[in-house]
Amino acid sequence: MPSKKRAGNKKKGSQSNFAKLSIFQPNKYKFKKTCPLSTKGAPEVDYKNIRLLKKYMSENGKILPSRITNVSQKKQRELSLSIKRARNLALI
Repeated sequence: MPSKKRAGNKKKGSQSNFAKLSIFQPNKYKFKKTCPLSTKGAPEVDYKNIRLLKKYMSENGKILPSRITNVSQKKQRELSLSIKRARNLALI
């Protein structure tokens, strides 16, 4: 009986140790992030609403990016314009 080599024999479902690492695994739990300013009953973006504008600014007074705040592109533009207007009028 000739002996069979097992070195090249890989199972269908097996993965290399490199692929088993968590950073290389696809994210199974993706969920849609909704814009907090586009939902029903959300406050209107306005340069006079200082309390709302301060939520979207850092401690140093910089505008936070939308990837952190989950704000849509349209609302992010309105938000940045309102923050700049409030800065200009020295409200913030």
